[in-house]
Amino acid sequence: MIAYAECEFFIPEVHSLKEKRAVLQRMTMRAKQRYNVSIAEIEHQDLWQRTTLALVVVASSTKAAKKELDRAIEFLQTNPEWECTKEFIDYL
Repeated sequence: MIAYAECEFFIPEVHSLKEKRAVLQRMTMRAKQRYNVSIAEIEHQDLWQRTTLALVVVASSTKAAKKELDRAIEFLQTNPEWECTKEFIDYL
């Protein structure tokens, strides 16, 4: 089972791409270390205060994939430096 999600975030406190990338790197590395998830920035690479992250989880069952993906998304949403503006989840 493959679970896929896209999450768009608004990062109001950053004022450069360098600051944005620091926030992204910190959060994506922590999520990858804690959860069995792959993460990549797929949109808005050239904008300071917006990003869209794609998350993918591969598991033996739908339930396990959903649980791991939900935990990773919840972790990303706890970061006070940004807010989630859109979320899309699909199961393949």
